[in-house]
Amino acid sequence: MNVASLLVPALPWDASNGFAYLSEGIEDALELGVGGFILRGGPHDQVAALAAALQAASREPLLLASDAERGAGEQYQGCTELPPLGALGALALHDDSGIARRAARITARELRALGLNWVLGPVCDLDLPPGSPVISVRSAGADPHRVAAFVSEWIDACQAEGVLACAKHFPGHGRAHGDSHLEAPVVATRPEELWRDDLAPFRAVIDSGVGSIMISHVRYPTLDPRDLPASLSVPIATELLRESMEFDGLIVSDSVDMRAVRALGTEAAVCVSALAAGCDVLLGVADPYEAVAAITNAIHDGELDPERVREAIARRTRWAGWASSGTTRDISLDDRMWVRQAADRAVHVIRGAAPHFAQAVEVVVVDEDAVGPWPAPVRGAFESTLRTLDVDAPVVQEPTRHTKVPVLIAVYCDVIAWKGYDGPSEQARAAVSRAVAVAAAQSRDATVVLFGHPRHAAALSDAPRIVCAWDGSSLMQTSAARVLARGLLHNAR
Repeated sequence: MNVASLLVPALPWDASNGFAYLSEGIEDALELGVGGFILRGGPHDQVAALAAALQAASREPLLLASDAERGAGEQYQGCTELPPLGALGALALHDDSGIARRAARITARELRALGLNWVLGPVCDLDLPPGSPVISVRSAGADPHRVAAFVSEWIDACQAEGVLACAKHFPGHGRAHGDSHLEAPVVATRPEELWRDDLAPFRAVIDSGVGSIMISHVRYPTLDPRDLPASLSVPIATELLRESMEFDGLIVSDSVDMRAVRALGTEAAVCVSALAAGCDVLLGVADPYEAVAAITNAIHDGELDPERVREAIARRTRWAGWASSGTTRDISLDDRMWVRQAADRAVHVIRGAAPHFAQAVEVVVVDEDAVGPWPAPVRGAFESTLRTLDVDAPVVQEPTRHTKVPVLIAVYCDVIAWKGYDGPSEQARAAVSRAVAVAAAQSRDATVVLFGHPRHAAALSDAPRIVCAWDGSSLMQTSAARVLARGLLHNAR
């Protein structure tokens, strides 16, 4: 019984060392018999080479996963980046011309071309106010029925391309106010309300045949009186998802390195508890040897039912075999143009009128996301695209006094794991207010370009005009610059 096949370690690419620094750990993990890896970051050629080498060296088919919620370009250099699901869901609300299916198809085809066969998406959580600090624009929206329809189409199209989809984060992370990377958030909503709203997308994707569902580390005391995180809860993972909802695919834990579960014990102990609760595959395991030893001892001591482990191994083997077959197809130039057009359409005015653009502007950047215990996000595409379009766009601390050109205030509010909050902080709001006030004192036009969720406009009450670009990815920075410079802005959606 190869219990190591239930473990999926992460392989993060390093800008200085590529994947080479992981070679010894990879060799050991393959020798142990792990069931897959999560590949995070890297140039597409290096990712493809590693994926091929991993499959060739493994004794059985591997699940090679990617956190590519916004397309393969979210993770891998040289691939196509998509707008966030929130932007695509908003577009579909007004003109649903197969948006979900096309986004999924583009994602799946590029992953398949890299040799990756498992996408850890889509997010099936509802974007419920005041908003989770780790869901936000990652969700397709707040309406249970619309989100259910969108993610069902996404999953069907993805799996039609031979890439296993993973609906997350069961039973719904959207109304949890905390970040499970930092703490154990609590959702105390009544079961009947959870069933009606939060669980609606998951019921729909189960009916659509989704192959895997990721279970969250959020606590739901109304569903489990022991108040354990869902990933460690028998009432949630086994009784609700496996039995009541009749899901027969892979139940996948969220990453086992997150504080929401690590506060309860060692990584190895969390792995044992997650398997006992009903999880089949454990993501982000840093020490596979310790995890295998703990699982083996738990079986020997009667703490873990060996039949439960055999069932998990059989499911992983079945789905890895399914995902190892299939045809690789490239995306087309038409697909790439569609992505660009979708991103442009997603940028819209949510306060005031569309600005009258000039061939010269000043850009004030308000970006707290650039400093923190997380990888620095990519910035600068907004200003560089403006310059490419022949707009003089110097970046300044605040509007200068020697010119009357319009002011663009770029406000970044990305959803970032370990950040712990959503939206502009008090300091960011104050910085925006200062820039607006200085521009007004000089009788200059000021526009906030919000690289974040549209609801954050409410916190920027001093701004007379706000354009929403959804997130701070390079794609959305570029689109915001393009539609501003060319006068292509849409009204509020």
